[in-house]
Amino acid sequence: MNYIVGENRNQVQMIALEQLVAPDSWARVVDLFVDILPIDGLGFKHVKLQSGGRPPCNPATLLKLYLYGYKHSIRSSRKLEHSCKVNVELWWLLGA
Repeated sequence: MNYIVGENRNQVQMIALEQLVAPDSWARVVDLFVDILPIDGLGFKHVKLQSGGRPPCNPATLLKLYLYGYKHSIRSSRKLEHSCKVNVELWWLLGA
């Protein structure tokens, strides 16, 4: 069983999301930072997957969303949800 994942960020539509996100974007910094963290060593739950039930979201993806929202002063979960729908950088970051 795997984590819930989004679409391939390079082939979502006619334009690759990789081209829409600036090379010096904060989203790229967050992506690199979280990818090098030892998520299981930091005390996150659901790092090891269970065999039954619906798979959880990847804790690294949720950490990326939280750090991006923190940088851009988005504290509300509803505002984060809205940003995930309209912000191209978040589409790229979360693989949606």
